[in-house]
Amino acid sequence: MDVDIDHYIFLGLPSGEEGSKLSEKEITKAYRLKALELHPDKRPDDPNALSNFQKLQTSYQILKDEKARKLFDDLLRVKQQKLHRQSQQDSKRRRMMSDLEERERNAFYQDPTSKAKNEEENIARKLVEEINRIRSMYKMNFTTTTEGETSRKKEKEVGEKSSVVDMDKEKMLKVSWEKGGLDYSAERLRGLFETFGEVKDVVIRSSKKKGSALIVMASKEAAIAATGTVCGDLSNPLLVIPLQPAVSNVFPTAREPVKSNGQHVNEDLVGARYQAFEDSVLQKLQKAAEIQK
Repeated sequence: MDVDIDHYIFLGLPSGEEGSKLSEKEITKAYRLKALELHPDKRPDDPNALSNFQKLQTSYQILKDEKARKLFDDLLRVKQQKLHRQSQQDSKRRRMMSDLEERERNAFYQDPTSKAKNEEENIARKLVEEINRIRSMYKMNFTTTTEGETSRKKEKEVGEKSSVVDMDKEKMLKVSWEKGGLDYSAERLRGLFETFGEVKDVVIRSSKKKGSALIVMASKEAAIAATGTVCGDLSNPLLVIPLQPAVSNVFPTAREPVKSNGQHVNEDLVGARYQAFEDSVLQKLQKAAEIQK
């Protein structure tokens, strides 16, 4: 039991009153020397090497903690007083003390020996509590807490992704604009698109060169009405494209051939071609704004 170990002697230090006067620096120096001696790597054939090294660490942690060390010094003092009293008692005195203890018990008086025993037990109990506190504190310092944070972060990301996936993509509009001119906040975009119906959500996804956002309308009709109608400020026009174009959409799809240089092109505007189409429309809007200036 930890309260039965003399932690000063275990570290190779003087105990008792002399030990209580040692500085933290002296205790640390003694611990390091003893750790070199008891380290499991130095005792490969000793089956108790690891256990002894852990006990050494516990003794050092107790003596290094001011409150735990004070309790331990008090415990040593009480034990020393107890041994001193016991060594002075002979058989005759013990018989006399027995009679006295009996009379004192009858008179509801607590004798010094019983009082010292209770004090010893009380201090020992408090020391055990402090040892458990120190062990718990050191265990917490070496326990990784990022697992809970990572789990909460993943749950948040999964929740955000699932909320977008569960929505009807035909109600979503992708909006983009160039950086450097008038910028668009979520509140400003919501105000522009609320003219055509209820706006469920606005998610800004901007980069250094280009701003973009995802507008979630309450209905497909509102999304269709806003497409090709909302242009934003002329100094920095908006490009509005449905996230999943419908067949009747004003934007070309695989079912609607597009004339390019007098020839019909039957290709879906997706992937890189969709991005190129978006950039070309945005450039035309910007030129129109410059001409109006």
